[in-house]
Amino acid sequence: MPKISAVIITFNEEQFIGKCLASINGIADEIVVVDSFSTDATEEICKKYNVRFVKHEFEGFRDQKNYALGLAKYKNILSLDADEAISDKLRDSIIAVKDNWLYDGYLFNRRSNYCGKWINHSDTYPDRQLRLFNSDHGRWGELNLHERFMMTNGAKVGKLKGDLLHWPFTSTQDHLDKMKKYSIIGAEEFHKAGIKANRCTPYIHMIWGFIRSYIIKGGFLDGHEGYMICTTYAKSAFNKYKKLRELNKLALAR
Repeated sequence: MPKISAVIITFNEEQFIGKCLASINGIADEIVVVDSFSTDATEEICKKYNVRFVKHEFEGFRDQKNYALGLAKYKNILSLDADEAISDKLRDSIIAVKDNWLYDGYLFNRRSNYCGKWINHSDTYPDRQLRLFNSDHGRWGELNLHERFMMTNGAKVGKLKGDLLHWPFTSTQDHLDKMKKYSIIGAEEFHKAGIKANRCTPYIHMIWGFIRSYIIKGGFLDGHEGYMICTTYAKSAFNKYKKLRELNKLALAR
């Protein structure tokens, strides 16, 4: 039976890390937590579980996750964020895979909880994630904010039943604060990648983002929470491309 290393990166995750670790009990044969020098009770909570706790300066989500991969004992990896947990159905699917590992990587849906309500539409669900994989067949890539595990050419990918549960925001204000932070980071990453923005770009991404998530993908079906999610993401897209345009103009002025 193949063994699995669960790999998690953390920073001040005391609210959810216990739930995350409890959900992989009996699935993972090893748990590696790479922490960016948390100042809350994250380390104390982790020590209640059988984890290897490593402190490492944060290098961006992509690079931090690749660093964590290098610490894993086993090639088969279950990669989770600290605010995620395995549902019972997904747990059963992963256990079945351990008995019959057929693919190089496995996708499964991620369902987010927004301020106490599970969201079923917009860009938030099904939000497919590739989080169970053989590390010989890929690496974390893309930008350091919107990282994803990229499989090598020819790698075979399957899909598992069950949801990865996600608690990304504790309140509407938490959502606004994180989107403000991420819009700045995203703009800086886009600028480094050579992406350009003109005067119209922020408005195009904001309007299209809202139409796509709220109307086309059914965000309106999630009521007030769906509206808040879609409008906040749309405003974040506007702010990101507005900041990107400012960075572009500063670079040209030098």
